[in-house]
Amino acid sequence: MSEVRAVAQRGDLFGQRIREQWTEQLGRRLDILLAGCAHDVPLTLERIETRVTGVDEDRPAIRARVESRDDLDSWALGDMRSVPLAPRSFDVIQVTFLLERIQHAELVLDRLLQALRPGGLLLVRMRDRGAAYGFCDRVLPAWLRGALWRRLVADGTPGPLPAVYEPLTSRDGMHAFCLTRGLMMSDDEGATTGPAMGRIGSLAVALVSRLSRGRLPSSHDEVTMVIRRPQNHFARLI
Repeated sequence: MSEVRAVAQRGDLFGQRIREQWTEQLGRRLDILLAGCAHDVPLTLERIETRVTGVDEDRPAIRARVESRDDLDSWALGDMRSVPLAPRSFDVIQVTFLLERIQHAELVLDRLLQALRPGGLLLVRMRDRGAAYGFCDRVLPAWLRGALWRRLVADGTPGPLPAVYEPLTSRDGMHAFCLTRGLMMSDDEGATTGPAMGRIGSLAVALVSRLSRGRLPSSHDEVTMVIRRPQNHFARLI
C-alpha cells in the first residue's frame, strides 16, 4: 500500500480532523467516544458542541484516573469485548494507547467500528509493534517493567499496564485491517513519545534497531492514524 501523506501538524491532528468533521455536519453536535480514556487528555474544541463518553478496562489504576476526570459526560469500565456500545451512536471514536495493551484487539476494534456512524472518524494512537521501542516493551519481563515504571513516567500515569502487542498493533497490521474492512486512511504519522525514551532507553532502542539491521526502526515508537468509515452503501458492511 502506498505511503499515506499526513497533511496536518502533529499535536493538533486529531483536533483539526474533528473540527473538519463538525463543519461537514453543518455544526451538529458531535458524539465522541474516547476508548482508552485513562490515557487521553481533555479535548480542546472551542465553539464545538460535543458529548464525550469514555470507556476503558476496569483496573484500579485506570479507575482512579477516570474518576478524577471532569470532562467526560459519561464513562464505563470493563472488558472491552463487552462494554456497552450502542450501534452507530458516535461521530468520532478516538482510541489512545489501548490496542497494544489488550487481548483480542481486532475483535475490540470491530466492536468500536460498529458503534461508529457511516462517514464517522476513527482516530488511533498506539505504540508500534514493528518499531524497536515496541519490541523492547513487549519482551521486557513484567517485573522489570514494574520496577522501572515510576522512574520513567510522570506522577499519576496509570500503569504499568500489560504490553500485549498483537499483530494488529503495527502500521502494516492497521493498513491490512482497513483494507479488509473497506475503511479509508487519510493520515499516518510516526512520532517519538515513549516514556522510556530517555538516554538509556534511546540507547537500547538504537541498539535493537542496529542489531535488526533496521527491520525494527528507532525513528518512532508511536503511530497516529486518521481513518474514515465510508458513507458509500456499496462499501463492505462492518
